[in-house]
Amino acid sequence: MILHLRGTVLPDGEPRDLWLLGDRVTFVRPAGAADVVTVADGGFLLPGLVDVHTHPGSGDDAGDLSFDPALFAEHIAAHREAGTTALRFPGLLGEVPAAVREAPDAPRMITAGRWLAWAGLSRTAAFHTVTDDLVASAVAEARAHDGWCKLMGDWDFEAAPVPYKLLRAVVEGVHAAGGRVAVHCQSAEGVLGAARAGVDSVEHGMGMPQECVALMAAHGTAYVPTLTAFAGSAPLRTGGTARDRLWREGHRTMVRRVREAYDAGVTVLAGTDSAPFGNVATEVEHLIAAGLPAHSAVGAASWTARAFLGLSGLTEGGLADVTVYDADPRLDPGTLRRPRRVVLRGRVVR
Repeated sequence: MILHLRGTVLPDGEPRDLWLLGDRVTFVRPAGAADVVTVADGGFLLPGLVDVHTHPGSGDDAGDLSFDPALFAEHIAAHREAGTTALRFPGLLGEVPAAVREAPDAPRMITAGRWLAWAGLSRTAAFHTVTDDLVASAVAEARAHDGWCKLMGDWDFEAAPVPYKLLRAVVEGVHAAGGRVAVHCQSAEGVLGAARAGVDSVEHGMGMPQECVALMAAHGTAYVPTLTAFAGSAPLRTGGTARDRLWREGHRTMVRRVREAYDAGVTVLAGTDSAPFGNVATEVEHLIAAGLPAHSAVGAASWTARAFLGLSGLTEGGLADVTVYDADPRLDPGTLRRPRRVVLRGRVVR
């Protein structure tokens, strides 16, 4: 069976017909095809949504370090139902169950292994995987997990962030192995070190100094601010501790840096880092509120994110991931919450 869709294809904005031949897109009607089924006629056709920073499989309790395969499958289903067809996991407490990953209706998954923490960093977070040899560990994780590794660039205020020279050695080692490096950053010194080292993505960037923007642009470093997580937690940090102050001011800094980074040519991407799963539409709304043009904010959760992760959009021969909306999400971003149709890997899943 060949699936047929007709609508305005984004990001180009051109009304077109497309056909899905298995897991591939074509704009040329297959000759002599008798088993064509139209699954969308009208509306807006978007390359499937992407959440580039999500951690499914664990409970809401911060002290719960277990990885529950059943809960992982539940979280993945929530992403899929929302039209999220590709996911990056910058840190998981367990390995992705093969049965879930290989399911025909599973979103495309890009893993990065565990949260790697250099032994010189604070050891107070139980979910960290502490290592004395950060370079070797990072290379091993990238090789074992879809080409990505995830580092803790900083953590507690009692410990200095990972030194620049060590971060640079990690980047060089992982890049030489054909991989990429995502780094958690929350302090000014931590973000600056990551930006100078040329990591592939800065996650959060709460204390980001303004000078980091130019460094990220020069190195091609993407920015994943995860505003959704901090918009909910920052107002609750009413205490006078250093971490409370960081959360409040850090959230304001992140919001400012989003537009500055975009204006400098930095790729800004949508990642939620928080429950409920399947909530990347909220991150798009936060990016728009931070000053990102709506077209670019939607792209941060779709065509731009897919290109960053090496996934094609709705192009000839591209992957058959399509979400269909009644309204143009660039004009009405809230419509991202209401997909009319979700096609994943050439199969209708909603």
